[in-house]
Amino acid sequence: QEHLVQSGGGVVQPGGSLSLSCAASERTFSRFAMGWFRQAPEKEREFVASINWSGKSTYYADSVKGRFTVSRDNDKNTVYLQMNGLKFEDTAVYYCAESARIVIVTADPDDYDYWGQGTQVTVSS
Repeated sequence: QEHLVQSGGGVVQPGGSLSLSCAASERTFSRFAMGWFRQAPEKEREFVASINWSGKSTYYADSVKGRFTVSRDNDKNTVYLQMNGLKFEDTAVYYCAESARIVIVTADPDDYDYWGQGTQVTVSS
């Protein structure tokens, strides 16, 4: 059973940066797509970014494109989300997700089989 452990997050001022990490327990990590999602209070969960199995293909929500960067290190079974130029509306609980079936980038949460525990990102002045 895959287990994802997230780290990072916290409180930052508008325009600041934060980095999130998500470490997977299984060596099958390198075979499949990974994603990041977020959920703000009283809002639906929304897609943030996805990266394919090799790390050579990425896909972003329009709201974060040009500000966030998703990457992965398959040797460390870890996926990262670097967040720059943070805005108030980026405040949310962020979740990493791993697919057990899909190798290409995908924004569909139903394509993901394992989820991290979530980490709070708060943008506040």
